[in-house]
Amino acid sequence: MKKIPLLSATFALLVAALAPSLPAATPRPPNIVVILTDDQGYADLSFNPHHPKEVSTPHLDALARESVFFSQGYITGNVCSPTRAGLMTGRYQQRAGVYTAGEGGRGIAQSETLFPRFLKPAGYVSGAFGKWHLGLTLEQSPVGRGFDEWYGFLGRGAHDYLKLDDIEGSPMYRNGTAIKDQGYLTTRLTNETVAFIRKHKARPFYVHLAYNAVHAPAQAPAEDIARYRKQFPDLPESRVVLMAMLHHLDLGVGRVVDTLKQEGVWENTLLFFLTDNGGSKAMSANNAPLRGFKQQNYEGGVRTPFIVSWPARVKGGRTIDTPVVSLDILPTALAAAGVIAPADRPFDGKSLLGLLSGEKRPHHETLFWSEGGHTGEWAVRSGPWKLVVAKDQKELFDLAADPAETKNIAGQNAAKIAELTRLYDAWLDQMAEPMDPVGKRWTATAAAPTKDRKNKKKKTEK
Repeated sequence: MKKIPLLSATFALLVAALAPSLPAATPRPPNIVVILTDDQGYADLSFNPHHPKEVSTPHLDALARESVFFSQGYITGNVCSPTRAGLMTGRYQQRAGVYTAGEGGRGIAQSETLFPRFLKPAGYVSGAFGKWHLGLTLEQSPVGRGFDEWYGFLGRGAHDYLKLDDIEGSPMYRNGTAIKDQGYLTTRLTNETVAFIRKHKARPFYVHLAYNAVHAPAQAPAEDIARYRKQFPDLPESRVVLMAMLHHLDLGVGRVVDTLKQEGVWENTLLFFLTDNGGSKAMSANNAPLRGFKQQNYEGGVRTPFIVSWPARVKGGRTIDTPVVSLDILPTALAAAGVIAPADRPFDGKSLLGLLSGEKRPHHETLFWSEGGHTGEWAVRSGPWKLVVAKDQKELFDLAADPAETKNIAGQNAAKIAELTRLYDAWLDQMAEPMDPVGKRWTATAAAPTKDRKNKKKKTEK
C-alpha cells in the first residue's frame, strides 16, 4: 500500500479538523426561464383532457406531466400587452396606467422596474427573445429596460412568420440594431434561445422567451399545412393552419427543455410556462371547457395553462387547484434567487414557493381585471365567486359549481354583487388613471371612442 507523506497526512488532518468551521459554499441560484405563448387556446394543449382530436402537443404534455400544473392559473389582461406589463413588474399593470393593448404597446413608465433589473444584483445574465409589445423605441425595448441580450421585434403579435428581412416596416432586432434574417420565426426564436442557454450555462441566467405563436397571421411552412390537411380532411382551413403553427411551437418548447437537460442545468432551472391571454376566436382557437375568448373577461379570456418546474426543489407530477396569477412569477423568481423584494413598490403578486412545497393556505383572496373607462368591462373573482361586468350588465358565477360560466346567478344574489363591486371599487381607487384620458370608470358620457375601443368592438387586435 502506498504511504501518504507525513506532511500531506498532517495537512489532511488539519483540514478535516477545521472543516466544520469553514463557511459552506453559497449554492448557485436557479436559472429562471419564462416561456410565454400568444393567443394559445386553453384546449390547444393535449394535456387538457377537453382537447379536440387534432391537437397534439407531446413536448408540452411531457413538461406538464413532470412539473406542477396550476389548474386555475390566470393572467391579468384579456389581451397581450397589459398581461406582459403585469408579468414584468409583478404589479397590476393598471398601477402604471395600462388598461388596454394600445396603452401597454406604447410602453410603461421608466419609473417602473422590470424583471431583469431585479435580478442584476444576484449576478444574472438575461436574454429576451420574441415579441415585446411594451414600447416602440429603443429606450423602451428589452435592452433599454435591463436585458443584456435581445432578439425579437417591438410591435404587436401580428409579425410575419416568414418574412424576417423587412428592416423598414416591422424589423427584427438583435440587441438595438434592426437586422435582416430568414427562416420561420417560431423556429428562429427557439434557435436563439438555445444558443443563449449554451453560451451562458456557467452562470445564473434569466430567459424570457415570448413566442408570438399562435397569434395571427395564420402562417406555417407549407409542408406542415399539407400534412395536417391530409390527416384531418374535414377540419376548417383556419384550424389546419393553426395546428401547423402549434406543431412548431410545441417543438420549440421541447428543444428548450432538452437543451437545459443536455447542458446539465435543468435540475436547477425554475421554469414557467403560460400564455398571455385566452385563445383567439379569429384564429379558431379552442378554449374548452371554458367560456369565451381573447378580449373577454370570461374564463376563456383570462385563464391560462400554467406550468411551473424546478426539479431540484419542487416535486413534479402534481396538479394544484389554488388560483394563481401571472403576477406571481416575478416574486417567485426573486424568492428563489434570494433577492429581497422592494419595499417602496410592493408586488401584487406573491411567491409560489410555499404552494409548490405543499403548504395548504390561501394565496390570493381576490383577483381583478379592468379596462377602465375605455370599454366599461371589468371582472373580479373572490373565492369561488366571479362577477363579470360590461357597462351596466352584470353577470355572477359560482366557479366551484360552474367553472364554464354557463349559469348567470346574478338575479338571486344582489348582496354578493354589491360585495364584489365594493371590492373592485376599493382596488380601482388604488390604481393610476389610464394613459389615455378616459378615466378609470366607464360612463355613458365618456370620451369619443378611441382606436383601441374601436378595435375592441371589432374583436380584433390589429
